[in-house]
Amino acid sequence: MMSESKTILLTGSVAYDYLMTFPGDFRQHILPDQLESISLSFLVETMVKRRGGIAPNIAYTLALLGGRPQVFATVGEDFEDYRRWLEDNGVDTRYAQVVPGKFTASFFATTDQNNAQLASFYPGAMGEAASLSLHELESPPALVVVSPNDPAAMEKYIRECQELNWPYVYDPSQQIVRASGEVLRAGLSGATALFVNEYELGMIENKTGLSQAEVLSQVDFAVVTRGPRGATIYAGDQTYTVEATPTDQIVDPTGAGDAFRGGFLTGYSRGWAWPLCGQLGALAATYCLESDGPQGHHYSRAEFVQRFRTHYDDGGLLKELL
Repeated sequence: MMSESKTILLTGSVAYDYLMTFPGDFRQHILPDQLESISLSFLVETMVKRRGGIAPNIAYTLALLGGRPQVFATVGEDFEDYRRWLEDNGVDTRYAQVVPGKFTASFFATTDQNNAQLASFYPGAMGEAASLSLHELESPPALVVVSPNDPAAMEKYIRECQELNWPYVYDPSQQIVRASGEVLRAGLSGATALFVNEYELGMIENKTGLSQAEVLSQVDFAVVTRGPRGATIYAGDQTYTVEATPTDQIVDPTGAGDAFRGGFLTGYSRGWAWPLCGQLGALAATYCLESDGPQGHHYSRAEFVQRFRTHYDDGGLLKELL
């Protein structure tokens, strides 16, 4: 379990999402015989700008549940409104470093009436993430989360955690596609924990040539999320199944996995039993599913505890959150 400081440092992407809707059908405007000179412009009907990025998404839920997580990332000159939002909601952004002349990483997507999507991703300041070093931290965190980011930065933070003998969670998710088997094995070999969904676990097995049992043997514990089927926790020779928290109002799945991590790590930081950690993650994910965007959910800790106790038994431990 974690040290007394309980400070969780989140490395990973920080991004803005610009989401637009086009009230027509993209296919009606694409001329197959003129693709070599394609030039299209769509007048969109709506646009929303959302705060995103895996590091602040996880941090946001940790803060909702009473933590003071730290975000360690490179951001652009347009980050100050986002910084104020995070700080106002309990997230420590002292290690969110502005890169002059760059915008914060941004995702631009336009969706038509058939849910077809045209999108672009601008890495911006995220491309400079490898310029940061964990050696520059003011004090050691209790746990580092290495989540999707610039690939060179992820490899650097893993090496530094291993050099400093700091425990870290390996959360490669979207970057598994780009990573080689060698890189994935290096990330696993010194990790305290692995967080993935079930498809990502299969990709890791395929790329590394390791069996599931061999992958799991690399870490102290692993958490595999399974969408509406909940999650599985592997710790030592024990396996725990966690059911998803029921809901009849799914608004947006974006960020649910990040919210799960925030809930799980809340319990882990307190040394609580594996099933309870998983159940905290399950409820946190459901709150996210019921809201628009990865940081659209909000609740008081009292509301969270009350809802938790309608589905699970915490044995009175959640009084520590109140």
